[in-house]
Amino acid sequence: MIELHTVPTPNGHKVSIALEELGLDYRVIPYDISQGDQFKPSLLALNPNNKLPVIVDTAANNGKQNVSVFESGAILIYLAEKCGALLSPHSPQRYIEMQWLMFQMSGVGPLQGQAHHFVRYSRVQQDYSRQRYLQETRRQCRVIDGQLQQHEFIAGAELSIADIALWPWLRALPLIGVHSDQEFPALHRWFSQLEQRPAFQRGKDVINGWVYDLPPNFYMELDDKTWSYSFGEEQYKERSRDQNNG
Repeated sequence: MIELHTVPTPNGHKVSIALEELGLDYRVIPYDISQGDQFKPSLLALNPNNKLPVIVDTAANNGKQNVSVFESGAILIYLAEKCGALLSPHSPQRYIEMQWLMFQMSGVGPLQGQAHHFVRYSRVQQDYSRQRYLQETRRQCRVIDGQLQQHEFIAGAELSIADIALWPWLRALPLIGVHSDQEFPALHRWFSQLEQRPAFQRGKDVINGWVYDLPPNFYMELDDKTWSYSFGEEQYKERSRDQNNG
C-alpha cells in the first residue's frame, strides 16, 4: 500500500495519475496548506522541506520496511522502478525520458509556478515579473510543441513519467491566460489525448480540483493567515530538526 500525502496541485496530481496508471493500491492523506498542515511535525518528519506530495510505501522489500520519498520527480522514478513501467530500463531511451522529466522539474514547474504567483497571487502588481514569467512559459510551450510535432509522447513513442510530470502543469495554463488550442497545436493534441486516458481521469482530481474551473487570470485574494502560510512569515519561519521530530 502506498500512502499518498498530497494536495490538489500539479505536483500532487503527477503522483496520483502515476499511481492510477501503474494500478497500485494507495490511500490519500489530504492536507490543507491554507491552514498550515504542511508544518505538522508528522509531515516534517517525512519531508523537512515541508512540501507536498510525499509517499510512504508500506510494502517495500516485501513489507519488511516503510520507504518514504519526497520531491515529485523522485517519487515518479521510485514508482516507475517499483513497477517496471513508465521508465525505460534501457539506455539511451531511459535518459531521453529522464531529461524530459528534468526539464519539467527544473524549468516548467519552478518558472511556470512563478507565472502563476505573479498573475494570480501577488499582492503587488509587477508588470516586469508577469511579463518575464509568462514569456518564459510560452517559450517552454514552444519547446514542448516542437518536440510533440515529431513524437506522439514527449520522449518518443511510449507514455512515460515525463508525460505524467508535464501534463498537470500544462493543464493549469488557462489559469494564466495561455491556451494551447490557440497557440500550440501539437501540445494541445498530446494534452487532449492524455486527458482521455481513464487513469488520468481518475488521478487528476483525487482531491477536489475546483481551481481548474476558475476563469483565466482570476486573482486569488488570500487572507493574511493563508498568505502567511504560503508566502509570508509562517512559510519562512526557522524550524529546528528537534521541532521537526517533535
